[in-house]
Amino acid sequence: MIHSHTDYMQIAIDLSRKGMSEGKGGPFGCIIVKDGKIIGQGYNSVLSTNDPTAHAEVVAIRDACSNLGHFQLDGCDIYTSCEPCPMCLGAIYWARPNKIFYANDKNDAALAGFDDDFIYQELETPPAERKIPLIRLNNSEAVKVFKDWVNKENKQVY
Repeated sequence: MIHSHTDYMQIAIDLSRKGMSEGKGGPFGCIIVKDGKIIGQGYNSVLSTNDPTAHAEVVAIRDACSNLGHFQLDGCDIYTSCEPCPMCLGAIYWARPNKIFYANDKNDAALAGFDDDFIYQELETPPAERKIPLIRLNNSEAVKVFKDWVNKENKQVY
């Protein structure tokens, strides 16, 4: 059994090299650990899957949740070879692990050609003025669905 942060991080880094070397995607790897056991892992698979959401953290979250049979990562720690991008960070927050450990930071990623600062800047821009504009349409029917959700008796809250 592996017990050190350094060992877990090395596994994530090894996954980042594996995915990159095999042409699966960029140099990113991630593992998810619970009670000293790796329950999920992944590397960037954007190129091999033609899926722009197949970042290492998202792949690892999907793997871990499948293995746990649950949509939350309670009691888990994430080890990722790079500070998560905004999409992955959002996914991580929804999954609710205990901690995130990372090696490279977003500045290292930018130097390697993976600069996501523009996304943070877009979030500060009014929705309709973004590079990909968000345009709100009539929401009366959508609001009805939300009201039905609020009143739903057998819902599972997450």
